Amino acid sequence: MQQADKLGIHGRYDKLAPAIRTTFDLAAMTRIAVGPDWNSISIEQQADLVDGFARLTIATYAARFDGYSGERFEVEPTAEIRNTGRIVRTTLLQSSGEPITLNYLLRGSGENWKVVDVYLTGTISELATKRSEFSAILRSGGPNALIESLRRKTDKLQNSSGSKNGARPH
Repeated sequence: MQQADKLGIHGRYDKLAPAIRTTFDLAAMTRIAVGPDWNSISIEQQADLVDGFARLTIATYAARFDGYSGERFEVEPTAEIRNTGRIVRTTLLQSSGEPITLNYLLRGSGENWKVVDVYLTGTISELATKRSEFSAILRSGGPNALIESLRRKTDKLQNSSGSKNGARPH
């Protein structure tokens, strides 16, 4: 974030992509966001959906981390154990002192734990919000419409965030 302006949207995307791909279980998140329709979608379309969801997730973080003015994260030292995984509670302290609660649901993935959902203000599930949006698109246009919607949203984020490093596709 301290180099956000210098990096531009594409530079931030490139910096964040490896960390997000390692930290988040993007395939599981896509399956959860798509919901029950997932199993009726072709393997090729599933792969395209995971890719589109991953790119949109990274672009969203790159757009959000557009500057630095003293913000910092505080992470509670112990996770809350749930039967579906663990909740890691964090607070983003803005430079104004106003806190934003961001809780992360993690599930075991082999030896590692990966994020499978983010709760804004501690309770609003990002994936529940996405599932509502995705199901409407799937009902009206099917998997290809959702794939295209993810692509358009990613392009919009990458092109409207004032990139100083030129527009290049990811």
